[in-house]
Amino acid sequence: MSKPDILEHAAPVATETSPRAVEPYIPASQSLPEITVKAVALGAILSAILGGANAYLGLKVGLTVSASIPAAVISMAVLRFFRRSNILENNIVQTSASAGESLAAGVIFTLPALILLRYWTTFPYMEVMAISAIGGVLGVLFTIPLRRALIIESNLKFPEGVATGEVLKAGTEGGEGVRNIAVAGIGAAILKLFQTGFKVFSSSASGSVTAGGSIFGFGSDLSVALLAVGYIVGLNIAILVFAGGLISWLFGIPIYTALYGAPSGLSGYDAASEIWNTKIRYMGVGAMVVGGVWALISLVKPIRDGVRSSIEAVRASRSGEVISIPRTERDTPINYVMIGTIAMALPLFFMFNQVIDQDHLSISNGMYWTTIAFGLLFALFAGFLFSSVAGYMAGLVGSSNNPISGVTIATILTASLLLLALIGSQVDFAVDTGKATAAAATAVFIGAVVCCAAAIAGDNMQDLKAGQLVGATPYKQQIMQMVGVLAGAIAIAPVLRLLFEAYGLGGVFPREGMDPNEMLAAPQATLMQSVAQGVFARNLEWGMIGIGALLAVAIIVLDQILKAKKSEFRTPVLAVAVGIYLPLELSVPIFIGGLVAHLAGRHLRARKEQLGTSYKQAIANAERRGLLFASGLITGEALVGILLAIPFAAAQSTDVMKLAPEGFDTAATILGLAAVAFFVAWLYRVARRPS
Repeated sequence: MSKPDILEHAAPVATETSPRAVEPYIPASQSLPEITVKAVALGAILSAILGGANAYLGLKVGLTVSASIPAAVISMAVLRFFRRSNILENNIVQTSASAGESLAAGVIFTLPALILLRYWTTFPYMEVMAISAIGGVLGVLFTIPLRRALIIESNLKFPEGVATGEVLKAGTEGGEGVRNIAVAGIGAAILKLFQTGFKVFSSSASGSVTAGGSIFGFGSDLSVALLAVGYIVGLNIAILVFAGGLISWLFGIPIYTALYGAPSGLSGYDAASEIWNTKIRYMGVGAMVVGGVWALISLVKPIRDGVRSSIEAVRASRSGEVISIPRTERDTPINYVMIGTIAMALPLFFMFNQVIDQDHLSISNGMYWTTIAFGLLFALFAGFLFSSVAGYMAGLVGSSNNPISGVTIATILTASLLLLALIGSQVDFAVDTGKATAAAATAVFIGAVVCCAAAIAGDNMQDLKAGQLVGATPYKQQIMQMVGVLAGAIAIAPVLRLLFEAYGLGGVFPREGMDPNEMLAAPQATLMQSVAQGVFARNLEWGMIGIGALLAVAIIVLDQILKAKKSEFRTPVLAVAVGIYLPLELSVPIFIGGLVAHLAGRHLRARKEQLGTSYKQAIANAERRGLLFASGLITGEALVGILLAIPFAAAQSTDVMKLAPEGFDTAATILGLAAVAFFVAWLYRVARRPS
């Protein structure tokens, strides 16, 4: 990913339309096999594997990272064993494979909230598969009419799409990218094994200071995957995420404890965590809602242009004006898109009927069917709207830090308030907590469909951008995106169940005696549950939400001032909001990763005269090498997390592989810190090497 692109387009602001001609790697006049048996099989398998890996990462830290580049590199490595393969086949594989990763984000940000609500006790296979498949297919359909407006007729950068295209082109000349991912993945896998499996290295370090009645908590997660996330998103975004953490932990928690004291029976870091969990993080909700609204306002023009372009294309086709369309511009016909959307509405209706329980809500038959109809229409409307937002944001900042959770919070909050207005006359939610839980679950189901659609939409636009660069056929990519969605949907439910049985989620454990330190925090899902339940129980922290909203307004104003001054550093509000509701220890390695990216880039810029005419190529090589290495760190750690879940779940204990003796905690912390420092130095060394 190009770091200057992130800095230039970090804010969610509409850009002026300025069509740019792109010469594809494979010209439109040349046709190569794209959708082949081996490409479909490999794409579906990678979709399931990478979707599972990203589900673990997202449940652990609340962030997911695009799998397009790892998928492209793996595809190039595998397809080399076949006598015939080409760059467009590799592009088809990464298109399908990345769908599983994006679908995992949509699922894990929402459906675990049903476990936290105690509405579900496990992840039922058919329901999870149906919600993810329907939402994902809708996400593909909703972005098809926007391809021309967002990719061809705008100056959006789509940084990860561009990076994927460059990796695919470079893959025809050598295998260094495969080696970078493999070496980094093996290193990260070994560290994760010693952290979570053998428990010889600590996976976190934390502490606190109490001064004048105020508690200051601090700490850091010792995850190299988070380090890689920070490297990929760059220093600008990493600073903002860290700044959001400081707002909560350096100001919010100390001020709250000074005014109201620590929770009863808790002190130190435990007290700080409890205050953040129950009070302070709701500032992130307010900031997310305002940021989502701001993004929608900024997207009015691109959405209007996309819809207008689609309508004009239909009219031109019907009047016979369009005689020949180049292969590289052939989208799925708009009438197929409309038919597909209507076709998805029917199973969505039946799915809502299956998962929304009339008895638990205690409403009349007429109100029940009205609620189902509302859920269907709202999911379709919000799905299209927020898929447009996600596609546009992917063009600005890439898929990895696309604020899907922000638009999902806005969806669930809006759906909850509308449901409260719709059925509140028949049910007193403040009195009956069971009915409030059922209503909150209804809002989460709606939000899950929208979140899956938005997540796939952002990924789809990145893949289509990569396809534009290499000369792919758009409608074939759109078909393969749906193949990847279906493969990911089939695999995601067993993975979620396995992770829940092995680690527990968000404070809910499937059995007694489990280690809370190994629990997957599921921060987004916890937030979704709190927002939906708080609306119906009428105990939502509106004061904290209001403070967060005011902070968001101030950040937006600051960003507009920086924009007017043409500053390279920008302050997109949703990046700060993410930091506010994430634990501080997750923000620290992200910040360090962003700092590594900046320092590596500065080192190369300082050698500009020495590198001479090869300077630009050296920068590009180093950025690509660092990006692939970071992707390997994420892939290695996440895959080991999935594999460790198997023995943990079988033994019903996360200590089944423990080698560290009692009293080894201090030594484990020192070893963990030393290991992460080693990986920081290693990443910096790789990223600063020009050739």
